[in-house]
Amino acid sequence: MELLKRSFFGGKAAKIQFFAIIIAIVVLFFVPNFGSAYLPLFLAWVITYAVMSLAWTLFSGKTGYVSLASAAFYGTGMYVQAALGSNLPIVVSMIIAAAASFGVAFGIGLVTLRLRGVYFTIFTFGLSLFLNKFIHWYEVKFFHTKGHMVLAYDNLTVYYCVLVVFAIFLLVVIPMNKSRFGLALDCIGQNEDSAQHVGVNTTMTKVLAFAVSAAPVGAVGAAMATTIGYVDPDIAFKLLASFMPVLMAIFGGTHSVYGPIVGAIVFYSLQDYLLRELPGAYMIIFGCVMVAVILLMPKGIFGVIDTIIARRKRGFDGEVIGDV
Repeated sequence: MELLKRSFFGGKAAKIQFFAIIIAIVVLFFVPNFGSAYLPLFLAWVITYAVMSLAWTLFSGKTGYVSLASAAFYGTGMYVQAALGSNLPIVVSMIIAAAASFGVAFGIGLVTLRLRGVYFTIFTFGLSLFLNKFIHWYEVKFFHTKGHMVLAYDNLTVYYCVLVVFAIFLLVVIPMNKSRFGLALDCIGQNEDSAQHVGVNTTMTKVLAFAVSAAPVGAVGAAMATTIGYVDPDIAFKLLASFMPVLMAIFGGTHSVYGPIVGAIVFYSLQDYLLRELPGAYMIIFGCVMVAVILLMPKGIFGVIDTIIARRKRGFDGEVIGDV
Protein backbone atom coordinates (compact mmCIF):
# COMPACT_ATOMS: atom_id res chain seq x y z
CA MET A 1 0.00 0.00 0.00
CA GLU A 2 2.83 2.37 0.81
CA LEU A 3 4.40 1.64 -2.56
CA LEU A 4 1.09 2.44 -4.30
CA LYS A 5 0.91 5.76 -2.46
CA ARG A 6 4.46 6.69 -3.47
CA SER A 7 3.90 5.59 -7.06
CA PHE A 8 0.60 7.37 -7.65
CA PHE A 9 0.37 10.07 -4.99
CA GLY A 10 3.99 10.93 -4.28
CA GLY A 11 3.99 14.03 -6.48
CA LYS A 12 2.03 16.06 -8.99
CA ALA A 13 3.19 14.00 -11.97
CA ALA A 14 2.33 10.76 -10.17
CA LYS A 15 -1.17 12.00 -9.34
CA ILE A 16 -1.74 13.08 -12.94
CA GLN A 17 -0.57 9.66 -14.12
CA PHE A 18 -2.94 7.87 -11.73
CA PHE A 19 -5.99 9.92 -12.68
CA ALA A 20 -5.12 9.61 -16.38
CA ILE A 21 -5.13 5.81 -16.04
CA ILE A 22 -8.46 5.85 -14.19
CA ILE A 23 -10.05 8.14 -16.80
CA ALA A 24 -8.70 5.97 -19.64
CA ILE A 25 -10.14 2.80 -18.07
CA VAL A 26 -13.52 4.47 -17.52
CA VAL A 27 -13.59 5.67 -21.13
CA LEU A 28 -12.67 2.21 -22.38
CA PHE A 29 -15.50 0.77 -20.27
CA PHE A 30 -18.10 2.81 -22.15
CA VAL A 31 -16.52 2.92 -25.65
CA PRO A 32 -18.14 -0.32 -26.95
CA ASN A 33 -21.59 1.21 -26.45
CA PHE A 34 -20.92 3.78 -29.19
CA GLY A 35 -19.60 1.63 -32.00
CA SER A 36 -20.42 -1.29 -34.26
CA ALA A 37 -20.90 -4.88 -33.13
CA TYR A 38 -17.33 -5.59 -34.27
CA LEU A 39 -15.79 -2.89 -32.06
CA PRO A 40 -15.69 -4.91 -28.77
CA LEU A 41 -13.80 -7.74 -30.48
CA PHE A 42 -11.39 -5.34 -32.17
CA LEU A 43 -10.68 -3.57 -28.86
CA ALA A 44 -10.35 -6.89 -27.07
CA TRP A 45 -7.56 -7.91 -29.46
CA VAL A 46 -5.86 -4.51 -29.09
CA ILE A 47 -5.94 -4.78 -25.29
CA THR A 48 -4.76 -8.40 -25.44
CA TYR A 49 -1.69 -7.38 -27.42
CA ALA A 50 -1.16 -4.41 -25.10
CA VAL A 51 -1.09 -6.80 -22.13
CA MET A 52 1.32 -9.13 -23.91
CA SER A 53 3.60 -6.23 -24.92
CA LEU A 54 3.59 -4.83 -21.38
CA ALA A 55 4.38 -8.28 -20.02
CA TRP A 56 7.30 -8.65 -22.42
CA THR A 57 8.60 -5.20 -21.46
CA LEU A 58 8.34 -5.96 -17.73
CA PHE A 59 10.83 -8.80 -18.10
CA SER A 60 12.81 -8.46 -21.32
CA GLY A 61 12.75 -4.67 -21.53
CA LYS A 62 14.33 -4.38 -18.11
CA THR A 63 16.68 -7.35 -17.93
CA GLY A 64 17.83 -7.46 -21.55
CA TYR A 65 16.92 -11.16 -21.74
CA VAL A 66 14.96 -11.44 -24.99
CA SER A 67 12.10 -13.88 -24.42
CA LEU A 68 10.11 -15.46 -27.25
CA ALA A 69 7.91 -17.49 -24.90
CA SER A 70 4.75 -15.38 -25.12
CA ALA A 71 3.09 -17.95 -27.37
CA ALA A 72 3.77 -20.68 -24.79
CA PHE A 73 1.98 -18.79 -22.01
CA TYR A 74 -0.80 -17.55 -24.28
CA GLY A 75 -1.39 -21.09 -25.53
CA THR A 76 -1.36 -22.44 -21.98
CA GLY A 77 -4.19 -20.05 -21.14
CA MET A 78 -6.13 -21.14 -24.21
CA TYR A 79 -5.86 -24.81 -23.32
CA VAL A 80 -6.88 -24.18 -19.71
CA GLN A 81 -10.02 -22.48 -21.03
CA ALA A 82 -10.65 -25.38 -23.41
CA ALA A 83 -10.34 -27.88 -20.57
CA LEU A 84 -12.25 -26.02 -17.84
CA GLY A 85 -14.39 -23.44 -19.61
CA SER A 86 -17.44 -25.69 -19.93
CA ASN A 87 -17.64 -26.24 -16.16
CA LEU A 88 -16.37 -22.97 -14.70
CA PRO A 89 -17.22 -19.27 -15.13
CA ILE A 90 -14.84 -17.48 -17.45
CA VAL A 91 -13.40 -15.37 -14.61
CA VAL A 92 -12.45 -18.48 -12.62
CA SER A 93 -10.88 -20.22 -15.62
CA MET A 94 -8.90 -17.03 -16.40
CA ILE A 95 -7.52 -17.00 -12.84
CA ILE A 96 -6.54 -20.66 -13.18
CA ALA A 97 -4.97 -19.93 -16.58
CA ALA A 98 -2.93 -17.09 -15.04
CA ALA A 99 -1.77 -19.41 -12.25
CA ALA A 100 -0.90 -22.16 -14.75
CA SER A 101 1.15 -19.76 -16.90
CA PHE A 102 2.86 -18.42 -13.77
CA GLY A 103 3.76 -21.99 -12.75
CA VAL A 104 5.05 -22.94 -16.20
CA ALA A 105 7.17 -19.79 -16.41
CA PHE A 106 8.50 -20.22 -12.88
CA GLY A 107 9.56 -23.82 -13.54
CA ILE A 108 11.09 -22.98 -16.91
CA GLY A 109 12.80 -19.92 -15.42
CA LEU A 110 14.47 -21.95 -12.69
CA VAL A 111 16.02 -24.16 -15.35
CA THR A 112 16.85 -21.64 -18.07
CA LEU A 113 17.51 -18.27 -16.48
CA ARG A 114 21.05 -19.21 -15.69
CA LEU A 115 21.58 -19.02 -19.45
CA ARG A 116 22.50 -15.67 -20.94
CA GLY A 117 22.23 -13.94 -24.25
CA VAL A 118 21.07 -15.73 -27.37
CA TYR A 119 20.94 -19.11 -25.60
CA PHE A 120 17.98 -18.03 -23.49
CA THR A 121 16.23 -16.57 -26.55
CA ILE A 122 16.67 -19.80 -28.49
CA PHE A 123 15.31 -21.85 -25.60
CA THR A 124 12.19 -19.72 -25.18
CA PHE A 125 11.56 -19.88 -28.92
CA GLY A 126 11.88 -23.64 -28.77
CA LEU A 127 9.51 -23.84 -25.79
CA SER A 128 6.51 -22.79 -27.88
CA LEU A 129 7.44 -25.27 -30.60
CA PHE A 130 7.88 -28.04 -28.03
CA LEU A 131 4.48 -27.42 -26.42
CA ASN A 132 2.86 -27.33 -29.85
CA LYS A 133 4.29 -30.70 -30.89
CA PHE A 134 3.93 -32.34 -27.48
CA ILE A 135 0.23 -31.46 -27.09
CA HIS A 136 -0.44 -32.49 -30.69
CA TRP A 137 1.17 -35.89 -30.00
CA TYR A 138 -0.68 -36.26 -26.68
CA GLU A 139 -4.10 -35.49 -28.17
CA VAL A 140 -3.67 -37.85 -31.12
CA LYS A 141 -2.15 -40.60 -28.95
CA PHE A 142 -4.70 -40.62 -26.15
CA PHE A 143 -7.81 -38.92 -27.57
CA HIS A 144 -7.43 -39.82 -31.26
CA THR A 145 -8.30 -36.27 -32.24
CA LYS A 146 -6.72 -32.86 -32.59
CA GLY A 147 -8.01 -29.79 -30.81
CA HIS A 148 -10.96 -29.00 -28.54
CA MET A 149 -14.17 -27.04 -28.81
CA VAL A 150 -14.35 -24.03 -26.49
CA LEU A 151 -17.50 -22.63 -24.92
CA ALA A 152 -18.14 -19.30 -26.62
CA TYR A 153 -18.92 -16.00 -24.89
CA ASP A 154 -20.20 -12.83 -26.48
CA ASN A 155 -17.62 -10.27 -27.59
CA LEU A 156 -18.66 -7.69 -24.99
CA THR A 157 -18.08 -10.11 -22.09
CA VAL A 158 -14.66 -11.04 -23.42
CA TYR A 159 -13.80 -7.37 -23.89
CA TYR A 160 -14.59 -6.52 -20.28
CA CYS A 161 -12.62 -9.54 -19.07
CA VAL A 162 -9.43 -8.51 -20.87
CA LEU A 163 -9.99 -4.87 -19.89
CA VAL A 164 -10.00 -5.86 -16.20
CA VAL A 165 -6.76 -7.84 -16.69
CA PHE A 166 -5.23 -4.85 -18.44
CA ALA A 167 -6.26 -2.43 -15.66
CA ILE A 168 -4.98 -4.69 -12.87
CA PHE A 169 -1.71 -5.39 -14.66
CA LEU A 170 -1.13 -1.72 -15.37
CA LEU A 171 -1.71 -0.83 -11.72
CA VAL A 172 0.80 -3.54 -10.77
CA VAL A 173 3.50 -2.70 -13.32
CA ILE A 174 3.83 1.00 -12.48
CA PRO A 175 4.50 0.54 -8.73
CA MET A 176 6.72 -2.46 -9.49
CA ASN A 177 8.90 -0.34 -11.78
CA LYS A 178 9.55 2.05 -8.88
CA SER A 179 10.09 -0.66 -6.26
CA ARG A 180 13.31 -2.30 -5.10
CA PHE A 181 12.34 -5.25 -7.28
CA GLY A 182 12.14 -3.01 -10.34
CA LEU A 183 15.46 -1.43 -9.44
CA ALA A 184 17.02 -4.89 -9.18
CA LEU A 185 15.73 -5.73 -12.68
CA ASP A 186 17.22 -2.48 -14.02
CA CYS A 187 20.55 -3.35 -12.41
CA ILE A 188 20.50 -6.78 -14.03
CA GLY A 189 19.83 -5.17 -17.40
CA GLN A 190 22.70 -2.71 -17.02
CA ASN A 191 25.30 -5.11 -15.59
CA GLU A 192 24.29 -8.44 -14.11
CA ASP A 193 27.69 -9.16 -12.57
CA SER A 194 27.66 -5.82 -10.76
CA ALA A 195 24.13 -6.53 -9.54
CA GLN A 196 25.34 -9.78 -8.02
CA HIS A 197 28.21 -7.98 -6.29
CA VAL A 198 25.86 -5.52 -4.59
CA GLY A 199 23.73 -8.33 -3.20
CA VAL A 200 20.96 -8.88 -5.77
CA ASN A 201 19.81 -12.48 -6.06
CA THR A 202 19.83 -12.21 -9.82
CA THR A 203 18.54 -15.68 -10.65
CA MET A 204 15.49 -15.55 -8.38
CA THR A 205 14.74 -11.95 -9.37
CA LYS A 206 14.72 -12.94 -13.05
CA VAL A 207 12.62 -16.04 -12.38
CA LEU A 208 9.99 -14.07 -10.45
CA ALA A 209 9.82 -11.35 -13.10
CA PHE A 210 9.51 -13.98 -15.83
CA ALA A 211 6.69 -15.72 -13.97
CA VAL A 212 4.83 -12.51 -13.09
CA SER A 213 4.97 -11.38 -16.72
CA ALA A 214 3.54 -14.74 -17.86
CA ALA A 215 0.43 -14.68 -15.64
CA PRO A 216 -1.58 -11.95 -17.46
CA VAL A 217 -0.65 -13.46 -20.83
CA GLY A 218 -2.25 -16.73 -19.76
CA ALA A 219 -5.33 -14.89 -18.50
CA VAL A 220 -5.97 -13.04 -21.77
CA GLY A 221 -5.24 -16.24 -23.70
CA ALA A 222 -8.06 -17.96 -21.82
CA ALA A 223 -10.44 -15.08 -22.55
CA MET A 224 -9.62 -14.85 -26.26
CA ALA A 225 -10.02 -18.60 -26.74
CA THR A 226 -13.75 -18.12 -26.23
CA THR A 227 -13.95 -15.83 -29.27
CA ILE A 228 -12.57 -18.56 -31.55
CA GLY A 229 -14.69 -21.47 -30.34
CA TYR A 230 -12.03 -24.04 -31.19
CA VAL A 231 -8.45 -24.51 -30.06
CA ASP A 232 -5.71 -26.77 -31.36
CA PRO A 233 -1.91 -26.63 -30.89
CA ASP A 234 -1.33 -24.66 -34.10
CA ILE A 235 -3.83 -21.99 -33.04
CA ALA A 236 -2.83 -21.83 -29.38
CA PHE A 237 0.94 -21.81 -29.83
CA LYS A 238 1.26 -19.89 -33.10
CA LEU A 239 4.67 -18.26 -33.31
CA LEU A 240 3.22 -14.88 -34.28
CA ALA A 241 2.07 -14.55 -30.66
CA SER A 242 5.73 -14.61 -29.62
CA PHE A 243 7.00 -12.09 -32.16
CA MET A 244 4.18 -9.54 -32.22
CA PRO A 245 4.53 -8.40 -28.57
CA VAL A 246 8.27 -7.89 -29.09
CA LEU A 247 7.76 -5.76 -32.19
CA MET A 248 4.94 -3.78 -30.60
CA ALA A 249 7.03 -3.04 -27.52
CA ILE A 250 10.03 -1.99 -29.62
CA PHE A 251 7.84 0.18 -31.84
CA GLY A 252 6.36 2.06 -28.89
CA GLY A 253 9.52 2.07 -26.78
CA THR A 254 10.51 -0.17 -23.89
CA HIS A 255 11.58 2.64 -21.54
CA SER A 256 8.00 3.77 -20.91
CA VAL A 257 4.92 1.94 -19.66
CA TYR A 258 2.90 3.63 -22.39
CA GLY A 259 5.24 2.69 -25.26
CA PRO A 260 4.07 -0.95 -25.56
CA ILE A 261 0.43 0.19 -25.36
CA VAL A 262 0.88 2.65 -28.24
CA GLY A 263 2.77 -0.01 -30.19
CA ALA A 264 -0.08 -2.49 -29.70
CA ILE A 265 -2.69 0.02 -30.86
CA VAL A 266 -0.78 1.02 -34.00
CA PHE A 267 0.44 -2.43 -35.02
CA TYR A 268 -2.81 -4.29 -34.45
CA SER A 269 -4.80 -1.58 -36.24
CA LEU A 270 -2.42 -1.87 -39.20
CA GLN A 271 -2.62 -5.66 -39.12
CA ASP A 272 -6.42 -5.63 -39.01
CA TYR A 273 -6.62 -3.15 -41.91
CA LEU A 274 -4.19 -5.09 -44.11
CA LEU A 275 -5.95 -8.39 -43.46
CA ARG A 276 -9.28 -6.88 -44.53
CA GLU A 277 -8.13 -4.75 -47.46
CA LEU A 278 -4.96 -6.44 -48.78
CA PRO A 279 -4.99 -10.06 -47.56
CA GLY A 280 -2.77 -11.27 -50.40
CA ALA A 281 0.01 -8.77 -49.70
CA TYR A 282 -0.53 -8.60 -45.93
CA MET A 283 2.63 -10.40 -44.80
CA ILE A 284 4.90 -8.61 -47.29
CA ILE A 285 3.70 -5.11 -46.36
CA PHE A 286 3.62 -5.89 -42.66
CA GLY A 287 7.12 -7.33 -42.79
CA CYS A 288 8.47 -4.24 -44.58
CA VAL A 289 6.86 -1.98 -41.98
CA MET A 290 8.40 -3.98 -39.13
CA VAL A 291 11.88 -3.90 -40.69
CA ALA A 292 11.59 -0.14 -41.30
CA VAL A 293 10.54 0.47 -37.70
CA ILE A 294 13.45 -1.51 -36.29
CA LEU A 295 15.97 0.25 -38.54
CA LEU A 296 14.64 3.80 -38.26
CA MET A 297 13.28 3.85 -34.71
CA PRO A 298 15.36 1.45 -32.58
CA LYS A 299 14.24 3.26 -29.39
CA GLY A 300 10.60 3.39 -30.42
CA ILE A 301 8.15 6.26 -30.64
CA PHE A 302 8.68 7.39 -27.07
CA GLY A 303 12.45 7.15 -27.53
CA VAL A 304 12.20 9.49 -30.53
CA ILE A 305 10.03 11.91 -28.53
CA ASP A 306 12.49 11.87 -25.62
CA THR A 307 15.37 12.56 -28.01
CA ILE A 308 13.55 15.53 -29.57
CA ILE A 309 12.68 16.97 -26.16
CA ALA A 310 16.26 16.53 -24.93
CA ARG A 311 17.68 18.27 -28.01
CA ARG A 312 15.25 21.16 -27.73
CA LYS A 313 16.04 21.48 -24.04
CA ARG A 314 19.77 21.56 -24.73
CA GLY A 315 19.21 24.17 -27.42
CA PHE A 316 17.10 26.28 -25.08
CA ASP A 317 19.70 26.04 -22.30
CA GLY A 318 22.40 27.07 -24.76
CA GLU A 319 20.43 30.14 -25.80
CA VAL A 320 19.94 31.14 -22.19
CA ILE A 321 23.61 30.75 -21.43
CA GLY A 322 24.55 32.78 -24.51
CA ASP A 323 22.23 35.64 -23.51
CA VAL A 324 23.70 35.76 -20.02
